[in-house]
Amino acid sequence: MPARTAIVTGAGAGLGAAIATRLAAEGYRVAVLDFNAETARCTAARLDGAIGITVDVSDEASVEAAVAAAVAHLGMAPDLLVNNAGIVRFGPLLEQSVADFRRVVEVNLMGCYIVSRAVARRMVARASGCIVNMTSINALTPGPNAGAYPATKAAVASLTEHFAVELGKHGIRVNSIAPGFIDAGMSAPIFADPKVRALRGSGVPLGGLGTAEDIANAVVFLASDAARYINAHQLVVDGGVVANLLALLPREKQGA
Repeated sequence: MPARTAIVTGAGAGLGAAIATRLAAEGYRVAVLDFNAETARCTAARLDGAIGITVDVSDEASVEAAVAAAVAHLGMAPDLLVNNAGIVRFGPLLEQSVADFRRVVEVNLMGCYIVSRAVARRMVARASGCIVNMTSINALTPGPNAGAYPATKAAVASLTEHFAVELGKHGIRVNSIAPGFIDAGMSAPIFADPKVRALRGSGVPLGGLGTAEDIANAVVFLASDAARYINAHQLVVDGGVVANLLALLPREKQGA
């Protein structure tokens, strides 16, 4: 039986690298796509049968070239695409530059669309495939001072549903994962502050921060046959923190 194949964007480091590593351990041959050529190469070098490819997900020509190279290496359209590439520009909305806001939209939303379109066109030809997009709990409840990030992640959640509706007839499932407080990737510098780490961890019903492996596990599940009838779904992996809002707000008496 031929090995399963996957393309993972933003896989040079952080969360994406953890996802690529877990997929390789599950027997996938992985194309590691990243804006940083060196990190893409280094991550791929650690994984059997992997290839590192440089890409700017916001640029159509760059994406088409990268996907073509990935498919050529994998020998087929991938079984799985993970749209993990993303950026954030912190700051209040009133102080965000239009350039910063636009760049986050270009990478997080347009990048997800451009890569999904390029890969899905090839999946259609084989009449099967799975796409997993990374959103965020910011897609459900926006955090302050996060610039365009929450809006783009909410839009990716909607785009996920839209692709799922249109691609289902081709045997392609499209779902998303909304990570919560994960001690990896872009969030790692935030949690390096012990006070922030303790404060945020205390608000999670399961009692602490999540790991990159928690998200990688969710990707493996959504890509598996065990999830064969799951489509257009946003899987929240947050230890229950979004549901814990009322518990974090003080009240004077029970029942108030």
